[in-house]
Amino acid sequence: MFADRAKIFIRSGKGGDGHVSFRRELYVPNGGPDGGDGGKGGDVIFVVDQGLNTLTDFRHVRKYKAEDGEEGGKKNCHGADGKDVILKVPAGTVVKDFETGKVILDMSNKTEPVTLLKGGRGGKGNRHYVTSVMQAPKYAQPGQAAKEMWVTLELKMIADVGLVGFPNVGKSTFLSRVTNAKPKIANYHFTTLNPNLGVVDLGDKEGFVIADIPGIIEGASEGVGLGFDFLRHIERTKVLIHMVDAASTEGRDPICDIEAINKELLSYNAELANRPQVIAANKCDALYGDDYETVIEMLKDEYEPKGIKVFPISAVSGKGLDELLWHVNKLVKEAPDEVIEFEPEMDISYMDDPELPFEVTKSDKQEGLFIVEGPRIERMLGYTNLESEKGFAFFQRFLKENGILDMLEELGIQEGDTVKLYGLEFDYYK
Repeated sequence: MFADRAKIFIRSGKGGDGHVSFRRELYVPNGGPDGGDGGKGGDVIFVVDQGLNTLTDFRHVRKYKAEDGEEGGKKNCHGADGKDVILKVPAGTVVKDFETGKVILDMSNKTEPVTLLKGGRGGKGNRHYVTSVMQAPKYAQPGQAAKEMWVTLELKMIADVGLVGFPNVGKSTFLSRVTNAKPKIANYHFTTLNPNLGVVDLGDKEGFVIADIPGIIEGASEGVGLGFDFLRHIERTKVLIHMVDAASTEGRDPICDIEAINKELLSYNAELANRPQVIAANKCDALYGDDYETVIEMLKDEYEPKGIKVFPISAVSGKGLDELLWHVNKLVKEAPDEVIEFEPEMDISYMDDPELPFEVTKSDKQEGLFIVEGPRIERMLGYTNLESEKGFAFFQRFLKENGILDMLEELGIQEGDTVKLYGLEFDYYK
């Protein structure tokens, strides 16, 4: 099965604690502190592996944890650093926060490893805390906490050309004829349930990568059927081949099919409507005499004035395929060369500094009002979508895990009192 999505848990390593110890040597009864520093925790690193084309491995192993740093030792011995965990993903993988669905990282154009979660810093040993008044400190710094989160990996295939159309119009037959791909072919709706990639080789180093996107139905942009799963693979393509059943073997109107799918593409991502597009009028070998001329002329009159060329073809016999492929190759070469990359929508750098300050106070101007503010609060509100169920659940957990609810209790908050976090206000209830 083609695996294009996976939910995984990632955790960096905790920093090792600093050590508390004192020199103990013969004839040195009162040696000074010699506690060593703790080791750094391991990082969580993502790297593109060109040999991978699915996320299958992540469906079998869900949790990935880097090693914790070791505690420092006596005699100023530094604790060993924890080992990194390296996650190899196929090109085109997008990493999203599971709670909010926002993009954290797009690995499409990354040629070097990317550290997503940094391991915690090691704590300092007690030797660092000697002062003129404290010659024998009996405390050391704890290691920095690990960072962890659930993320969703999504594979948005990198192909030059997307092959779209209603189910059962002949896309898989076309792909098997013009590439080395071997898709399953049968006369059933949704025979293709997973995207197929193939390489069109036109010779003389000419050609392109094409993705057969499973049949799109009306309502796909709203998630009907497997709409989102299918549509995400079109986002990176430079050119679209829109295939229709010109012979209407299932009683559908080719123009109505084209308009319906273009509507779904526009609804899902407005930029898709501006991609170069050609129409492959398939099964034209099933049209005879005047029917052939009528249907093809009707399609050309409707779309060629809009700059969309129409090619009558037969995926079974091969008629018209060369002309179509060379035209598509020309459009691909004219398109911008860079791979479309999704900009990060969420900044997780706050996790690199969990000590960002904040404060919880009781208003002296308004009865029953409590104020929570500070850099940590500002950053959290910047990456959390409180209108979604997952985002609000994350917000509640943030308040609890950072001790904010306990601080409000200590200040005497009562049910029905108001809590204000910058522009956000809510009533407090247990």
